[in-house]
Amino acid sequence: MSRSSSRAAPGDRAALAAWHAGWAVSAALLALVGGWLGAVDGAVFYGVLAMAVPGVAGLGLLWRDGSDQRMALLWVWGAAAFIAAGLSGGLTGPLAGFVFLPMAAGLAFGGTRAVQAGALAAGTATLAGLLAAWAGGPGVHRPELAAVSALLTAGAAALAVRLSWRQHEAQLAAATAGTARVETLLAAQPALMLVLEPSGRVVAAYGSPPGYLAIDPLFETGLVDAVHAPDRPRLLDALERAQAGHEGAALFAPRSALDRRAQLIVRRLDDAPGGRLIAQISDATTQYARELGLEVARNEAEAREAGKTRFLANMSHELRTPLNAVLGFSDIMRQRIFGPMPDRYGDYADNIHQAGRHLLDLINDLLDVAKIEAERYTLTLERFDARETLSAAMALVRVHAEEKGVSLSSVLPAEPLDVSADRRALKQITLNLLSNAVKFTPAGGTVTVTAETAGADLEVVVADTGVGIAPEDVRRLGRPFEQAGGVEQRRQGTGLGLSLVRAFAELHGGRMTIDSTLGEGTAVTVRLPVALVARAPAPEGGAEVIPMPMKGGG
Repeated sequence: MSRSSSRAAPGDRAALAAWHAGWAVSAALLALVGGWLGAVDGAVFYGVLAMAVPGVAGLGLLWRDGSDQRMALLWVWGAAAFIAAGLSGGLTGPLAGFVFLPMAAGLAFGGTRAVQAGALAAGTATLAGLLAAWAGGPGVHRPELAAVSALLTAGAAALAVRLSWRQHEAQLAAATAGTARVETLLAAQPALMLVLEPSGRVVAAYGSPPGYLAIDPLFETGLVDAVHAPDRPRLLDALERAQAGHEGAALFAPRSALDRRAQLIVRRLDDAPGGRLIAQISDATTQYARELGLEVARNEAEAREAGKTRFLANMSHELRTPLNAVLGFSDIMRQRIFGPMPDRYGDYADNIHQAGRHLLDLINDLLDVAKIEAERYTLTLERFDARETLSAAMALVRVHAEEKGVSLSSVLPAEPLDVSADRRALKQITLNLLSNAVKFTPAGGTVTVTAETAGADLEVVVADTGVGIAPEDVRRLGRPFEQAGGVEQRRQGTGLGLSLVRAFAELHGGRMTIDSTLGEGTAVTVRLPVALVARAPAPEGGAEVIPMPMKGGG
């Protein structure tokens, strides 16, 4: 951003004021000496005094200077020349040289506008003198005075040209110094800056290029030729974006160093001829290597995660088959189908069956988690009454709840809860929530299942009066293998139940929320957008017309 001012430098103001003062002194001496010698008298004397007025007025530039003040002073010069020409007979009189003094003043002020105004004022004074000569005859014949006025005007004009040239020299020196400072700044920047034509030809180069990118070949063959062939489309696309007024960027490998990378940022120079572009090139090898390393590490992590998921899925299948046999034989022993057995062995069979059941549940949960993480779990949507699924899940945990002394109840609507969802997933959601609630609710507590529809959503709430969850643990729950509570509570579960609930809810496009108070209980809400909203049937005979009562009398 640059700023400029029309106010002249102190040195220029002083020089202009001195030029005006010199002219005022010269005009005053001409009037006094010429009057003493008898060469300047009458109307000519007053014409010479009139020309001294703008010289005196010019001293005001020492206190206030600007374009407006200079233009006003030029009009004073024009008025003085107008008066002098009218009193002395114009170009035919002895003060003919003074007619051109407004133009000399315009030259002293500098600038096209000032010179044009001075020329206009000189022309006006010339016309005034011509009219005066026509009206009153030619001026008096005083060749000595005419020669002196011409010499004074020539001297004033020569000094004015010198002042104007000094101003131009100062401006040129300032511009040259500014250009040198800008070039020094550009040359000192750590990146390479190029001025390009739309074709990619390099016009100018500044700054420090990367060590693997030579400058001279860029001027000879252009930027595009210095880029590795597969990266050229990106470079050309960046140049096209810059020509369209946007910022273009491209990462490329130079032909001279294919193991390096350079970053290009290019924009359009709006004021430059031919739609030129300005580009900055910096070394991006380190950044590229870092990003490449991160990408490789991410791919390796994803591969390990996928391998782990496949391993869990395969091992779950391999473990489930022999475990089902263990459960089957232990159940036969518990029921004493093949005859009585000692109570001690019966207790062993019960322990084997409970441990096997727990292990099977863990394997099933692991299998579901593995499928969901591997994005291989596919929802099987079907239409059914959600009350049946919720009741079936409650039946599975009711025996355990009664054995523990926990009251299990439900609040379900009398009307069907028609949904379009995965029946197994909804049952697993309810079963996991009920199992957790019964597991962490002491004897005498209650677990309540509530279900209702809200628009297109099915809302299932499982609330208990159990031990509750600490606020800092609530934020963690829902992730695989995350558990809350102390060591004894953690031993009762695997940390997969709520993570499966959340995963199944999100697969349906829903969400799970937990509201819990430590020592008072927990309420887990699952909201799924699966409800089928039934429309009320139309009344027989079409719509019913209800008459509206009339207001007022009549």
